[in-house]
Amino acid sequence: MLYIIRNKKLYGPYDEATVAEYVNQGTVVGHDVAKDAATGEEDTVAHFLRRRGLNTYVRHDGGVWKQLKKIGSDLIVPKDSLVNKEWMKDKRLLVLAIVGLFPTLMLLLPMPEIGVFYVMALYFSCIWGLFFYYFFKTTQVTLRTTITVFFMTHFFVFIVWDIFGLVRFNPFYALTESPFPIDLLGFVFGVGLTEELAKMVPLFIIARRAKEPILPRTLVFYGLMAGIAFGVFEGVQYQTTVNVGLDYTSAFYGNIARLTSLPFLHAIWCGIAGYFIAFANLYPRYRHALYFLAVAIPALMHGLYDTFCQGWILLAVIISFIGVFLLMTYLRRSGDYQSRLKGKGE
Repeated sequence: MLYIIRNKKLYGPYDEATVAEYVNQGTVVGHDVAKDAATGEEDTVAHFLRRRGLNTYVRHDGGVWKQLKKIGSDLIVPKDSLVNKEWMKDKRLLVLAIVGLFPTLMLLLPMPEIGVFYVMALYFSCIWGLFFYYFFKTTQVTLRTTITVFFMTHFFVFIVWDIFGLVRFNPFYALTESPFPIDLLGFVFGVGLTEELAKMVPLFIIARRAKEPILPRTLVFYGLMAGIAFGVFEGVQYQTTVNVGLDYTSAFYGNIARLTSLPFLHAIWCGIAGYFIAFANLYPRYRHALYFLAVAIPALMHGLYDTFCQGWILLAVIISFIGVFLLMTYLRRSGDYQSRLKGKGE
């Protein structure tokens, strides 16, 4: 005798011959869980029937046409849902369609070469944005601020890099062409420090203008978006300059990396900055140390990564993982930070 288990409920017991007939009728399937009424053993229905030497064969309910009629045209072609616009209320459908069809739609629009690169960069930014929103959203996160952070970062970096060229005034940039370990100074205090400070500008503005205490996770999210914005801006520049001179395979890989992993790294580093900026505003007595950490840790991670990318790729990957590990650990231990800083302030 067998019990049939569905949704943690027991039905029966039935003798094996009856269960085999249920399988033939299609009301029970072979991979349903069954339990031997005598021994308590659990396994699939098919297992117990095979052990008893009972063969099963599900009888078809007519031919294909009869089965299609049974399903019904209203389920196969849901005209009612289309007419009454139910689909417009399904946000998952709309997001899925936009994400999946956006590149195809862009093929219909004539645009210059740099426009193609920039549009695709925006496309991947949206995908990263949805990913980060799913994992890091808080009740304080708004779409308006998210979009503002993204394009504010674009605008600021464009002004600083392309219009005024202020990065030329950082003498450490020249050291990036030196042999190791001198180039490490250039990548940390030149590239890392300059780029991380640029990405942090929107976060300082948000923290300054906030009308309520900003949660660390909130500013982490906005930091991730600022980092993505910088990453795709830098990526478009590389795709239209450096990558053009590479062979096909290297250029293809470089372009993909500039749309995926590298913006992700920029995001992680800026997310770490957002974490400490948030705490600096929650506990202003320790803002000097927290602001220092907001700048120093991302700049160091950035500089180490760029240095080891020059030949020690495995070390660069390890540094990348450490950045992700630090951000997730910081978020997990937010309560410890709060307890420690509150305790010192008392």
